[in-house]
Amino acid sequence: MLKPLKITPCLWFDGQAEEAASFYTALFPRSKITGLSRYGEAGQEIHGQPPGTIMAVAFELDGQPFTALNGGPRFKFNEAISFQIGCETQDEVDYFWQQLSAGGDDSAQACGWLKDRYGVSWQVIPTALSAMIANPDAEKSQSVMQTLLRMKKLDLSELQRAYKGSK
Repeated sequence: MLKPLKITPCLWFDGQAEEAASFYTALFPRSKITGLSRYGEAGQEIHGQPPGTIMAVAFELDGQPFTALNGGPRFKFNEAISFQIGCETQDEVDYFWQQLSAGGDDSAQACGWLKDRYGVSWQVIPTALSAMIANPDAEKSQSVMQTLLRMKKLDLSELQRAYKGSK
């Protein structure tokens, strides 16, 4: 039997790994940068980075480990991968939405999705939403879904009104 594994998302940046890790760790509680590694002489013909340049930043967001890699311009983030932030209150939704969307792009996003200034996609969602959508009462769940589809940043009180049938 395999022992439990720790899975760490690795985010590919073009020179902004330390900046991004610092930004994210400042936003989330119980978060910190846990390590830095730098490019050396070895492999310079492949990576093309000057020795001493930051290669990777290990960090934690609320205890979840991440790695930010300065891999160059070859790959870009897209919506195929996103990080969900489960928010208990509207104040939490507002806080994370405001902080993460600053300098980013929320113009084409919907249903609580946004892209931050680095191109990383986030879903800022009230934790109560899953139960509302999964409710076996189709009228309630469909009312919430219709309301959700009209929103960018999610409004918990509006979703709750839709759930209760008093749009």
